[in-house]
Amino acid sequence: MDIKLFDSELKVMDVLWREGDVTAKHISDVLKEAVGWNVNTTYTLIKRCIKKGAIERSEPHFMCHALIPKEVVQEVETNELIDKVYDGSVDKLFAALLGRKKLSASQIEKLKQIVEEAE
Repeated sequence: MDIKLFDSELKVMDVLWREGDVTAKHISDVLKEAVGWNVNTTYTLIKRCIKKGAIERSEPHFMCHALIPKEVVQEVETNELIDKVYDGSVDKLFAALLGRKKLSASQIEKLKQIVEEAE
């Protein structure tokens, strides 16, 4: 995927990923409540996402549909983070995550499971 979404565009996508296909007005209402954006700001961001191929719109009522799944964007963003901040080293990222805070036993168990599945 070579679509680069900015943080503001990801807020629009998050509404679609969370709630499924909704109208532009609904997205605007949600983001007005969540981040205080006015309708023009939200509509501009929706149009940008449409232009980038991340959202498809249809009538009636300017219905919006996410064309890219959240998992794809998460993978791209994670890879970019690893490359930019951790010199492409997954183990450096993993060590940084482990060192951030005290992990619960269930979180440690889940991480062990992820590592085992990756081997």
